[in-house]
Amino acid sequence: MKWWYCLLLCSHLLVLPIDIHGDDWLHRRGPSSNGISSESEWLAEWPISGPTIVWNTTVGVGFSGIVISGGRLFTKGNEADRDTVYCLDINKGEILWGYSYDEPLDDILFEGGPTATPTVSGNSVYTISRQGKVFCFDVNDGTIQWSVNVAEQYQMRIPGWGFSGSVLVLGNRVILNVGDAGMALDRSDGSLIWKSSNLEAGYSSPVAFQQGGRTQILLGSKRSYVAVDALTGRERWRHRWLTRYGLNAADPVKHGPQVLLTSGYNKGAALLKLTDAVPEVIWKNKSLRCQMNSPVLLDGFVYGIDGNVGEGSLRCIEWNSGEIQWTEKSIGSGSLAATGDKLIVLSESGELIIAKASPEKFSPIAKAQVLTGKCWTAPTLSNSRIYARSALGELVCIQVESNSDQN
Repeated sequence: MKWWYCLLLCSHLLVLPIDIHGDDWLHRRGPSSNGISSESEWLAEWPISGPTIVWNTTVGVGFSGIVISGGRLFTKGNEADRDTVYCLDINKGEILWGYSYDEPLDDILFEGGPTATPTVSGNSVYTISRQGKVFCFDVNDGTIQWSVNVAEQYQMRIPGWGFSGSVLVLGNRVILNVGDAGMALDRSDGSLIWKSSNLEAGYSSPVAFQQGGRTQILLGSKRSYVAVDALTGRERWRHRWLTRYGLNAADPVKHGPQVLLTSGYNKGAALLKLTDAVPEVIWKNKSLRCQMNSPVLLDGFVYGIDGNVGEGSLRCIEWNSGEIQWTEKSIGSGSLAATGDKLIVLSESGELIIAKASPEKFSPIAKAQVLTGKCWTAPTLSNSRIYARSALGELVCIQVESNSDQN
């Protein structure tokens, strides 16, 4: 791994020329942790030849998402049983720094590789591996500020498909979906603040929300969705949620005093109303069964990937009732992000589709084949560029600046 430090050792001195036209995408699910970008000045309609591909590269096998901060891109991949955390120049796709460590590919029933997405906060980037290796790097040059193997050091059970929840940084705490109801480390040195019991974690990422004047964390364990106090780790409430193989992987969607839960293997979805005690169930049905990717909520309607791997489809349901509005089968087990009025859909086969966010029907505006092979990782929109990757690590940067020459 030392060769990475020899590569562009002085990368922290680089000045990255980039015009900022929108939001950085600092962590999983974007600026507001809901899969929605606030950017509006970007090109949603393309010429017949398709959008401009700025660059493409490879980053190893995996499903880690793509985050953008200050002209740098961060993601992860695995090659020859070694994970690598990549930092790329967003203008050219060139490696600014990288760090590699031993980690099994662990390709049980899928391609394997890292599944959690890096998190940037301040001058640090945080990652967790499927085997529980947590790192805090300097964003500029990749210097390790601290690291800890939480599975080994705290004897925490590794779930069947490894730790998949991305890091959540809140104040001085690094929150992880480790254990039955999460774990918190001190962001300055990685020391333990609190941890839950040594039962199997689920695969969702921690979601922060406010209730009763306190910050709480909601995450999926193997058998439940659990809310805990962010400061102390004290359990506030638990909603039993049994999914086959304990695969509670989709992040909860919070809106006002309500929370949407959804998972695959025909489990379905439920809308909960938060109370001072155990949440009340508003509705529960099988209208949306998100196995991996989390849905997005726009203007009272939820858009998400319904169904298990190999039989997925894009679906729209109404938030208040859970009633199905439409289903689009051509997407397969793909993924999506959104803006205020548009869906940014990446099909399972690598077709990028921009569509109007409408409960009436699936209305594509533009389409382009941008990747090959299996694509499960949600796309990222940042500063008028869309970033997408495949399971085998092909990564593409697509220019969608509204005033750029797309002819």
